[in-house]
Formats: sequence, structure tokens, C-alpha cells
Amino acid sequence: MRRYHVTTFGCQMNAHDSERIRGMLEELGLGEVAELEQADVMVFNTCTIREKAESRLAAHLGLAKTLKDADPGRLLAVGGCFAEVQRERLFEQFPQVDFAFGPGSIAALGEWLAAERNGGASGSFGTGGERRFTAELPARRERAFQAWVQISMGCNSVCSYCIVPTVRGREMSRAPVEILAEIKGLAADGVREITLLGQNVNSYGRDLPADRRLDFAELLRACDQVEGIERIRFTSPHPKDFRSDVIAAMVECDSVCEHAHLPAQSGSSRILKAMRRTYDRERFLALAADMRAAIPDLAITTDLIVGFPGETDEDFAQTLSLVEQAGFDGAYTFVYSPRYETEAASLSGQVPEEVKRERIERLIELVQATASEQNERRVGGVEQVLVEGKSRTDDALLRGRTRRNTTVNFSGDAAPGELVDVRIEATTSTTLRGIAVSP
Repeated sequence: MRRYHVTTFGCQMNAHDSERIRGMLEELGLGEVAELEQADVMVFNTCTIREKAESRLAAHLGLAKTLKDADPGRLLAVGGCFAEVQRERLFEQFPQVDFAFGPGSIAALGEWLAAERNGGASGSFGTGGERRFTAELPARRERAFQAWVQISMGCNSVCSYCIVPTVRGREMSRAPVEILAEIKGLAADGVREITLLGQNVNSYGRDLPADRRLDFAELLRACDQVEGIERIRFTSPHPKDFRSDVIAAMVECDSVCEHAHLPAQSGSSRILKAMRRTYDRERFLALAADMRAAIPDLAITTDLIVGFPGETDEDFAQTLSLVEQAGFDGAYTFVYSPRYETEAASLSGQVPEEVKRERIERLIELVQATASEQNERRVGGVEQVLVEGKSRTDDALLRGRTRRNTTVNFSGDAAPGELVDVRIEATTSTTLRGIAVSP
């Protein structure tokens, strides 16, 4: 049996795509191995949103070249956003690559591997025709009781720093009947928690024909009616499209979790305008306040970028104060890096690297302090936890997530996939710790 290994870089959409890649490869008769060095077929599912991901990819491609030099029979495929952006130069830059495919043409990898068995040519880029949702491909999920569900692909926003619209195309919504059929099938297969995926889930459905259209609030309500699904999450929304009907659906739907990832990107209205985010600081804070007023136990996490071109000390101070005022439960923090063919890459006022580094350190310190304060409020309470497995740091403990999407390490007896009540006894900036209690 030929063996494969998939290495994933980047976002949740890439994680979902990799599950489909694994399922497709196994349907072709390949078996998964834990280490790249053991694989006959090496697949890198790439990201180009952040410079760090590209640097990691270059290191992995170097290792893959070494492995191919030692065993020319190995195959190397590169997929995802980097492959799409670099399609004109990919094989010139990395001659060790045998095949490449974009995020909208995952099925082309399977077609190429099938052809390769019959002497198919290498050094090609698979398009797989028009962009297609991956739902028709089999999935090999990381956990039997959790699943990603793609509801849209692409993005119609024009954020000046972002390359996603170039890579993944304009927004295209998946038909509601297909989404609900997939979710019902997942529930029948034992899935208890789903995460709805899209570049901007809140604008879901606007491109669908009127007679087959649901908006995102209506989709949440329809998903909530699927028997067996006990938790519904979604990512990522855009603040400009997070409307009152979605907040109402979150309140009314029992299975929709009390967590929203709401990317702010900056606390400075001036920088937000330069980013083309189409909201300002006051509008963002008003939205967060409205959400918390409607859902008092809501956890809000965010994305924040430091060092955007033209960012002054005062602009950065505005980001720090946004963190304090919004009281985020967590944040993904990024140092700005210019991306190919984006408007921001050509802006004047590029911030020196040493300034970016100093700012990101200060931001991380504040985010951790704010998250710690939020977690400390949970001490003494009881949280419902979906068990995921053993703790990553202590085999004597179990690990799971609350409805608010906080990781909990706890003592007790439970199997992965079970819902248990845990009394919280201690915290860190990122996790809770407790002991399982009787219902």
C-alpha cells in the first residue's frame, strides 16, 4: 500500500480542505502515516495569508527535496493558496514539486494520482475545472464527533491587506438543501458539534436565487433543528455584516454556542479605513456591546494586526485600548506582512520590523492579561465540556472545550465525544482546569 502524509498550513478552511484530501487519498487506496519521512505521497496544503506560513512551507519543501533526492519514487503535491498565487512560478521555484492545485480544485489531486499510476506526466497544475465545494469528496475527520461544514467559499470584501479574494475568488454560497443534507448525515454518523465555515459567513446566501435563498440567521435556525447536533459554531463573520437577526438567532437556538470570533484587525478608525474594513472603532465596540447585552455569557475573540502601513504610536495605542474596552476572551495577533498584489503592499509608511516586534509583544501581553481576567470569572462555576481526549500536558487529565470555546483540562472519567459537567477550580490565560461533577 502506498502511504501519504498531509501537512496543513493556515486557517480553518485549510483544515477542512485537508480532511477532504485525506478522505480522497484513502478512497484511492492510500494509507496515512504520521511522519513526512514515511510517506510515498507528500501533500502540503498551503497558506499565503501570512509571511510566517510561507517561511514554514519553504523549510518543509526543503525537507521534501531531500527525501525525494534519496528516493525519486516519492511524489510531492502542493495545494492551497500559495499554489494558486504562485502557479506561474511554482515549478521554477521548487522543481521538486510534481503536482500543484488550488483551493478550488482539490479533486484534481485525485485525478492526477489516478493518472500517475498509468504513467501520467508530472510538473503540472491541476485546475479541476470550475471552483467546486469539496462536500462531494469523502472526509477523514480528526474526531468522529466534530465536523467542519463549508457553507460558502470566496469573499467579496476588498480589505487592502488581504489576498483571499484573489486566491479563492468571489463569494459563492452553497445551496441550503445541500448543507442541511450534509449536517443530517453527519448527525446520523455520530457528530455532535459542527462548525459552519466561510470567509464571511454572515453574508451567506445573498448570491443564491430568491426561491432557494436563506440568509445566515435562517440557516442557523435550520441547522438548530437537526436532531443529534448539540453544538453549532461558525467562523468567520465580518463585523460589517453581523446584524441583529443573527444575534437573535444565537439567542434563540439552543445548539448555537455562546462564542463569536469577531475580527477587529485594529482599534484605530484611521487604520481601519486604510484597511478598507468599512466600519470604525465606535461601530465595532457598539456591536460587541449589543452582542453581550443579548447574550450575557458570550465569549468574544478577535484577530488583530500590528504594523499596518502608516500605523503610528497613537494608532497602536487605540488598538490596546480596544482590547481593554472590548474585554476580549482571546485574540489571534499578527504582524503585518505585505502580500502579493494587494493595495497595502504599495502603501507608503511601512513600519520598521523592530517597531512591529515591540508592538506585538505589548499586544500579546495585554491580550493574555485580559483573557486571564475573563477566565478567572469562571472559577467556582460549572461548565459543560465536550471531551476531546487526553490533556496535551498531563496524561492523567482529560481535555475538552466549553460552549464558549475555552479549553478545559480536568480530572474524571469520560470518553471522547461525551458531554460532561466540570467545576472550574483554576485558570491560565488560555485554559481552565477543573474536576468532573455529577449532572
